Amino acid sequence: MPTQRLFFAISLPDDLQQQLVRWRAENFAEEAGRPVAAANMHITLAFLGEVSSETSQRLQTLASRIVQPGFDVDLDDAGHWPRPGVVWLGCQRPPRGLLQLASLLRAQAARHGCVQSTQPFHPHVTLLRHAYQPVALPPRGFHWRFRVAHFSLYASEFAKGRTRYRALASWPLQA
Repeated sequence: MPTQRLFFAISLPDDLQQQLVRWRAENFAEEAGRPVAAANMHITLAFLGEVSSETSQRLQTLASRIVQPGFDVDLDDAGHWPRPGVVWLGCQRPPRGLLQLASLLRAQAARHGCVQSTQPFHPHVTLLRHAYQPVALPPRGFHWRFRVAHFSLYASEFAKGRTRYRALASWPLQA
């Protein structure tokens, strides 16, 4: 049975992706790690892993039933996780709506056999990968805010030496 590598996520507005690419170039040395493509910048809500089309359909049906208001996300924190080699941008105080949406999607995924991390949910945008050496983080004071009006199911596809994330379906949050 064919499977796809899937995850639920919040996409970033295109203009914000470009702002973050410029900010990253200005604030991180080239050798700090491998930059994530602007189009791949997102906040993962629930990683599903390799999923059959049947399970994907069930999870999409459940996602379509979520009724929750939209919320604002403030990207005002940065960090480095050396073991997975990730430099990230996140929220000092994640909004309740973001935490609730992630919790709901992760619980639904777990009930359908998608193993969820035992680590607490830490909403973030991955800026650099393969950052295994110490990385100097920019001084505090950076801040971007964006409105989240929908969430999506993405497929992670690897081809020609690159990973690309393709949105399969999206669901609105209430205005």
